[in-house]
Amino acid sequence: MGYEGRRVFRPVSVLYLLLLLFAFILLLPMIFLFLGRLLASALGLPPWWVGVFLLLSLVGSFVNVPVGTLKSRVPILTVKEVSAFGVTWQVPGVGVGVEKTHVLVNVGGAVLPVLVSAYLLGLPLMLPGGFHEYVAVGAVLLAVTVIVNRSAQVIEGFGVATPALVPPLATLMATVLVNYLSPLQAPVQVAYIGGTLGTLIGADLLNLHRVRDIGAPIVSVGGAGTFDGIYLTGIVSVLLVFLVLG
Repeated sequence: MGYEGRRVFRPVSVLYLLLLLFAFILLLPMIFLFLGRLLASALGLPPWWVGVFLLLSLVGSFVNVPVGTLKSRVPILTVKEVSAFGVTWQVPGVGVGVEKTHVLVNVGGAVLPVLVSAYLLGLPLMLPGGFHEYVAVGAVLLAVTVIVNRSAQVIEGFGVATPALVPPLATLMATVLVNYLSPLQAPVQVAYIGGTLGTLIGADLLNLHRVRDIGAPIVSVGGAGTFDGIYLTGIVSVLLVFLVLG
């Protein structure tokens, strides 16, 4: 007897699936709690602020706010019917059409990280270093902007894509270098602000002029919300700098 038509199914235990679901439900809040406490300690913010930020970012990842529309003139194929002596011919031609790309801003992936960066810029923790800390923010921001912009790719029909590890690693290296040249009073805050705003500017804002030509109907700044580069850059950069520089 041959094996044609046979299929092998791996038995699935309902109890096993329920245990996995229970573990996921149990572990997820613990992960968020641990991450929240670590971020609060690193950034010097009240823990409940960080908890609210993580929750709002998760919810806000599903919310996109329209901010404008980019228009571009593109060639389109046209077909014209021509009849003569009872015979109809289809004559192809090329015309010009208008293609629209709607620009959206994701609340969880862009708006909230930028608001946190703006708050940290005025936070008393930045004051002990005075003007020096703000110069450091500018240096890190510039470095991250250039590196992320060079690594970002505009993909036709999709939008702007950036390698996931480039922004946080660029932020870490820039912050460590600045701190080595001149020790910082608040390296974690410098990393969060410079990394978040640098990724936003380098990946999204500096590529908006190229987006209109790629044929994507919608482009979202902040993209997939909690899994987008801007959001993750802020969190991962904080954790890396906190571990490296304490």
